[in-house]
Amino acid sequence: MMIEKIIIKNYKVFKDVIIEDMGNMAVFLGMNGAGKTTLFDIFGFIKQCLNENVTSALQSRGGFSEVRSREQTGDIEFIFQYRTASKKEGGKLYTYELRIGQDKVTGRPAVSREILRYKRWNQTGAPWKFVDFKYGTGKAITNEIDLKNVQDAKREPFSLASPDILAIKSLGQLKSFPAADSFRKLIEGWYISDFQINASRQTQDIAYSEQVSSSGDNLANTAKYMKDHHPDIFKSLLEKMKECIPGVSNVEAKETDDARIILRFSDGQFKDPFAARFVSDGTIRMFAYLMILADPKRHSLLCIEEPENQLYPHLLQILAEEFRLYSSGNNQVLISTHSPDFVNALEIAELYYICKENGFSTIKKVEKSGTIVSLIKDGDKLGNIWNQGLFEQEGIL
Repeated sequence: MMIEKIIIKNYKVFKDVIIEDMGNMAVFLGMNGAGKTTLFDIFGFIKQCLNENVTSALQSRGGFSEVRSREQTGDIEFIFQYRTASKKEGGKLYTYELRIGQDKVTGRPAVSREILRYKRWNQTGAPWKFVDFKYGTGKAITNEIDLKNVQDAKREPFSLASPDILAIKSLGQLKSFPAADSFRKLIEGWYISDFQINASRQTQDIAYSEQVSSSGDNLANTAKYMKDHHPDIFKSLLEKMKECIPGVSNVEAKETDDARIILRFSDGQFKDPFAARFVSDGTIRMFAYLMILADPKRHSLLCIEEPENQLYPHLLQILAEEFRLYSSGNNQVLISTHSPDFVNALEIAELYYICKENGFSTIKKVEKSGTIVSLIKDGDKLGNIWNQGLFEQEGIL
């Protein structure tokens, strides 16, 4: 499932933004404070709205007034367009629209509108609305599985327990609503990295962990799981690690006598391995990324913020290629960066530029700039062009 377009309105620094023509890998470049972190926070916000509710997601970010763009009065609004398969495979174009406002009586946060619809690539006329809710009540198509013509759709009314709950959360758990279920699963499969070096270094209580957490605080347990249950994948991961980090000959998750587990790295020059707390930040970070990318249970959407932190420049080209390989299937990778070295490893179709204009952020697709396209054809690299300040020149983007 691939997101092709996102519309954002009144979410913090994004007053009115459209991100179009998104491919398997999309990289968002910008200076500090441009809005890269806020963009990735949107995915975490939507996921928290689904897993908990809108009120909880807003409160963890300071409340409705702090999340809505400054001096704006409208609803917070998101629109996602995505496909279940490619156009060539006849994939349906789905649109999910979520508007968050305040209850007119209580003033509490509420879902003012939630719509899920789709349109086949060759369909004429209005899209089919499978879900259409306002303030906790609405209608949904109940014969979706057998539906062939929109005229035969059976729409029945439903009421949610609270107006701050997403309809796709409730309906998506029922087999009779496959459209809602597919988007619910898509969101649940989003991985938004918030990697914390110190958390990943710590000795951990032994626990069952199949996937690296967003903070990386279960890295040792996940490494043990990978080695025990997917030894061939783990062996391949170690070979890549040896290529990336000179001196690293092995990585192990060692159980201690007090039922804890510690991550240890071996250097071929020394007999005894080093505990993770004595290894460089870059080594830990690279291992964590390779663990995430090697996971056989792939994430539908992988969001990585500033992967260049603590990594040597020569590793960034390798990492960019690893992210690209991960996204070559039915997966999508979104990355934020301000590293010219990482950007130099990108294709122009993968790059977006975030900048602030009059207090709010805009997002522009770099390949739409004829000037930058010409420079690339002449042999320049994207990161070098940006490092020279050309992206900021008026009229370039």
